[in-house]
Amino acid sequence: MAQFDNIKLPKTFEPDVIEEEIYKFWEDEGFFHAAEKSDKPSYCIVIPPPNVTGALHMGHALTVTIQDMLIRWRRMQGFNTFWVPGTDHAGIATQMVVERQLKNEGTDRHELGREDFIKRIWQWKEQYGNRITEQLKRMGVSLDWERERFTMDEGLSAAVKEAFVQLYESGEISRNNRLINWCPSCRTALSDVEVDRDEPEAAEMWSFAYEIEGGGEIVVATTRPETMLGDTAVVVHPDDDRYKDVVGKNVIHPFQNRKFPIVADALLADPEMGTGAVKVTPAHDPNDFECGIRNSLDSIDILNDDATINENGGEFAGLDRFVARKKVKEAIEKLGLARGRADHTYAPGRCQRCRTVVEPKLSLQWFVNTEKLAQDAIDAVNDGKTTFTPVHQQHRYFGWLEPKMPWCISRQLWWGHRIPAWYCRDCDGVTVSRETPSVCSKCGSKNIRQDDDVLDTWFSSALWPFSTLGWPENSDLLKTFYPTSVLETGYDIITFWVSRMMMMGIRFMGDVPFKKVLLHPMVRDQDGNKMSKSKGNVIDPLDVVDGISFDNMVQKTKGLTLPEKEILSAIKYQKEHFPNGFEKSGTDALRYTLASYTGQDQDIKFKVERVESNRKFCNKIWQATLGFSLPNLEGMSVENTLIKPETLADRWILSRLYEVIEAVNTGLENFKVGDVVSSLYHFFWNDLCSVYIELSKSVFSGEDSKEKESAKAVLRHTLDVSFRLLHPLMPYITEILWQKLPKAEDAPKSIMVAEFPTLKDGVYDEAALKEASLLMDIITGIRTIKGEYNVPPSKRVSVKIKSEDTEIKQFVETHYSKIESLAKTKSIDVVSKDTDTDNSSATIVVNGIEIVVPLNEVIDKKAELERLKKEREKQNKTFEQASKKLSNEKYIANAPEEVIKKEAEKAEKAKEMIEKIDETILRLEE
Repeated sequence: MAQFDNIKLPKTFEPDVIEEEIYKFWEDEGFFHAAEKSDKPSYCIVIPPPNVTGALHMGHALTVTIQDMLIRWRRMQGFNTFWVPGTDHAGIATQMVVERQLKNEGTDRHELGREDFIKRIWQWKEQYGNRITEQLKRMGVSLDWERERFTMDEGLSAAVKEAFVQLYESGEISRNNRLINWCPSCRTALSDVEVDRDEPEAAEMWSFAYEIEGGGEIVVATTRPETMLGDTAVVVHPDDDRYKDVVGKNVIHPFQNRKFPIVADALLADPEMGTGAVKVTPAHDPNDFECGIRNSLDSIDILNDDATINENGGEFAGLDRFVARKKVKEAIEKLGLARGRADHTYAPGRCQRCRTVVEPKLSLQWFVNTEKLAQDAIDAVNDGKTTFTPVHQQHRYFGWLEPKMPWCISRQLWWGHRIPAWYCRDCDGVTVSRETPSVCSKCGSKNIRQDDDVLDTWFSSALWPFSTLGWPENSDLLKTFYPTSVLETGYDIITFWVSRMMMMGIRFMGDVPFKKVLLHPMVRDQDGNKMSKSKGNVIDPLDVVDGISFDNMVQKTKGLTLPEKEILSAIKYQKEHFPNGFEKSGTDALRYTLASYTGQDQDIKFKVERVESNRKFCNKIWQATLGFSLPNLEGMSVENTLIKPETLADRWILSRLYEVIEAVNTGLENFKVGDVVSSLYHFFWNDLCSVYIELSKSVFSGEDSKEKESAKAVLRHTLDVSFRLLHPLMPYITEILWQKLPKAEDAPKSIMVAEFPTLKDGVYDEAALKEASLLMDIITGIRTIKGEYNVPPSKRVSVKIKSEDTEIKQFVETHYSKIESLAKTKSIDVVSKDTDTDNSSATIVVNGIEIVVPLNEVIDKKAELERLKKEREKQNKTFEQASKKLSNEKYIANAPEEVIKKEAEKAEKAKEMIEKIDETILRLEE
C-alpha cells in the first residue's frame, strides 16, 4: 500500500486530517536524525533554547519556521543536517513558578530547604517541562529529537563546570565587590540586559543644599533623595569658576556625624547641567561608582536586600526605600535645606521578570573579565569570520561588547548551576574545582562550604553551540558540526545571547560558533504594539493552527496568573479585536504567513486574518492537485526524462519553472525569505493555476495526442518540482500531495529526502517567455478594462485590437482560443489604427498595442455612473475625515506616530481612488 493511502483526503484542505500522521511518519523513519560522521557536507543549526517554563509564542513560531526552512532545504540538497533541539533551565523564571506553587500551599522554599526545593523543581520539570517540546512539534519542525538537550542535563553541567574552572584558573573570572543591578523582589543580582528601561514615568528632580564646613552651601539635585544617606562626595567640574574656592573643602551631612569632600571631576560634572554640582553615591549609582574609583571615595551601602534602609541610614533604618524617600525630603525641609523641585521624566530600570524597580547596589559577586573575550568577538565580526544579515543590526552586537564591562555571572537563586567554588571556614582559602573537594586547597581543612549562588542562565546558554555537541569531550559530533553553519534568531537577543556565544566559542573552541547570524524582526500585534498577556494581544500560534472560539479564548485568559484588572482589560481587547475567535488555518498556512513577513526590515504587525487568507493558498494547491491534476494524470507511467514540450503553454511553464527555481535557491542562499515566499506564491497561483492549467484544460479534455502526452508529463513534472520547492516552507501539504503524484519506482520514500530542485529541472526558453508575455499583456489589458468598469470577470466582451502589424494579427489568430478562454471574450478583431470607435468604448495600451472594448454591450451607463458617484462620496468622506484629523495640531501632538501614519495613508488612498473614479466618470460621460 502506498504511503498515506489510509488517509481519506477531503475535497477541500483540512489540515488536521493529515498533520499528526505525517509527523509520526517522519519521526518513525528517522528523517530528522543526523550522522555523527558522513562524507556529506555538514550543516548545523542550534535552536535558541526556549525556557522550560515557556509556552509557544509567535516569536518561537517565526524562529522555528525559518530555521526549519533552512534545514529542510539543505537536507534536500544532500547535506548532513543537524538541527539541535533543547530547552533552557531559565533560573529566575522557573524558580518563581515553583515558589508561587509553594505559596499557594502555604509554605516557601526556605521552609522546604534547598535540597528538597530543587527536587521539587525537577518534579515540576518532568511534569510540565515537555510542553514547549510538544508544541514545537506541532509546527512541523524537523529537529533531531533523539539528541534533545537541557541546559542542566549531566553533559551540559559538566561543560559549565569546565568553562568556569578554566576561566577562573586563567584569571578571567574573579569575585569582587562591584556595583550590580539588584532586584529587591527576586533577591538576586541581574545583568544589564536583564533590566528593562523602556517605561518612562513622571518624576521630580529635587534640589537640596549641603552646608560647607566653614560657611556657605552647595546645591545638588536628585530623583532619589534617599540615596543621600550614602553620599560620600560632591563633584564639580574643574573648570567651573563658581566652585574653584570650595574644591577640597568638606560638606557636612545633615543627619549623620560625618563630613565628605567637594571633588573636581571632569567626567561626572557638567557646568551646563543644573547647578553644576553633583552628589555622589558610589554604592548606588554606576556613574558615581566609577567616580568613586577615580577619586578613592568611600562607598556606603544603605540598602538591605529587600530595599529597606539598613543601619547605615541612621534614623531612617528599617524604612522601605520609597517611604524613606518621602521621609528624607521632609527632614531636609525641616532643616531649611530644601531648594525646590522640577518636573522630570525618566525610565527606571525594572526587572524583566517581576517588573520591580531595580537598585544599583554594591555587592560581592562573581564576574567575568570581558576585556579580551569581547575584543576577540569584535575582531571576528570585523574580520568577516561571522557575518550579520541584515548588517545594520551589528550595532547592537558592538554596542554591548565595546565597553568591555565586567559580566556579573552570580545569581542569588537555588535553581541553576551552583557555582563550583568552596570557602574555607578556617582560612581565607577559595577552592574552585570540577569535582566536589574534600579539603581546602590552601590549608587542607575539611571545614569548607560551597558557594550558595548559582550561575547566570546566560553563562550556560553561551556554551550552547559546542556544549550540545559534546564539549569538553572531543566528540565526533563536535568535530563534524562545529562551527555551526547559521544562527537564526530575533535581533532582541543579540546582547543577551549572540554576543556571549561569540565570546565563549572563540575562547574555548578557538573559532567562532557560527558563520552567519541571520536576524528576523520582532512579532508585534496588528497595531505594532508589543504582545503582552496583560493587554490581551498575545496570540497563541496553536490557536491559529487549530482555531479557537471567542468563549474558549476568554476562558484561557481567565486562567492566567494576572491581577483581575489586567484579566478584564485583556478580555476587553480580545472582544474588540477577535470577537469571533480564530478560524482553523493549519500549520502550513501559519508558517507561510510568518515567512512572508520577513521580507520587511521592520517589526512585524501580525494579523490573524492574513493567516486565514493564506489558508486559501493551501486550498488552491490542494484543489489544483486533487481536483484537476491527479484525475488527468491517473495511470500515467513516469520516466526520469522529461517529454519534449509541444505547446507554447508547456514551453512557457517550464521556462517559468526554471526562473522560480533560480529565484528560490538564490533567495534561500541570501536569506531573502520574503522574496522566496512571494516567488512561490506567484508561480503556483498565477502561472501554474491561473494560466497554465486554464490554457491546458482543452488539451486534457481532448482526444489522446502528442500534445496531451506532453501536457501530462509537463504538469506532473511541474507539480513535482513545485512541491519540492514549497516543501521547506509548507511541509505537510507538500508531503501528502507529493506522495499522491505518479512517480518513478526508485523515488525517495519522502519528499523531505527528495532532491531539492536545481536549474536542470526547468527548461529555459526565451522565445516562449517573450511570446507568452505578449499574450498575457493582451489578456491582462482586457481584464483591467473589465475591472475598471465593474464588468463581471465571467461576462464575455467584444474586443478590437488596433494594429497595422501583420505579425500581431497572426499572433492573435494563433492564440485566439487562449485569449477567449482566459479573458472571457466573445469576439476578437484586429483592425487598423484609424478605425473609428464610438464614445462608449474603453481603451488601454499594452506593449504598444491599443485594445478597445465597447462598453454599451456590457454595462448600464446610467447605473454605473450612479454607482461611481456613490463610491466617490464615500471616498471623499473618508478623505475629509482623515484630513481634518491631520490638520488638527492637538491631534498630531497627542496621537501615537503609528496612528498618525495610518490616517495619512488613509487620506492618500482615498485621494487616489477619487482621482481614479473621476477619470472613469469622465470617460463614461464622454
